[in-house]
Amino acid sequence: MEERRMDALDKLIAQKLDNPEFEREWQASEEEYQVSRAVIKARLERGMTQTELAKASGVDQRVISRVETGETLPTVRTLGKIARGLGEGLVIKFVPKRSDEEDGYWEEELMEG
Repeated sequence: MEERRMDALDKLIAQKLDNPEFEREWQASEEEYQVSRAVIKARLERGMTQTELAKASGVDQRVISRVETGETLPTVRTLGKIARGLGEGLVIKFVPKRSDEEDGYWEEELMEG
């Protein structure tokens, strides 16, 4: 069910990106989006609910929800707690952005790395 929602979300975003104003705003918030998407992806891969992640990480479930919806950008400390709750470590790295036409490349690098 969650995977279908992500597919629908990806399709909606692709449609909205046809609007130049939306695209500018989208590009300006790319890093926040990547944080949100990484947390959701990692949680779902482990079959965890937000409540389970909250208990495992010591981060309030409402904070996890706000991170996943992009309502808030977590601190590095909070991301570290979330990572430990997922049984992982946290690595932050800078990746080259090759060109506007290749935005998908660095998005994939962020999600894989």
